[in-house]
Amino acid sequence: MFVRSLSDVEKTQFFVEWGAGTSHRLLTEKDGMGFTVCHTVVRAGTESLLHYRNHLEACYCIAGEGEVEDMDGNVYPIRPGDIYVLDQNDRHYLRGGKDTDLILVSIFNPPLKGIERHDLTKQTGSGY
Repeated sequence: MFVRSLSDVEKTQFFVEWGAGTSHRLLTEKDGMGFTVCHTVVRAGTESLLHYRNHLEACYCIAGEGEVEDMDGNVYPIRPGDIYVLDQNDRHYLRGGKDTDLILVSIFNPPLKGIERHDLTKQTGSGY
């Protein structure tokens, strides 16, 4: 058993500025759990085109607000208590709220190494 805090992660390479916010990679591949858990902040007013080709992801909103949009143009508001699930390696837009950050608990399977970085300039969407 172990306990790890956000402040512990901030002192390591697993605290990542990903271009539109931050990600505390609380559990990574090296922990041997078979999945990754992240505390993810999506900054207010940001939009990112993302596409995780090698990972499935589920995101549970714990604070703030924002939205996720699929490639068919369906927009889903995200608020505390909502979960969105990318069960088909779905390319999607992720947006922070107009005036407030979106705070998520993000789960990845298979796990991230923890040091991956987004390239938000890619036309096809950033991912790993």
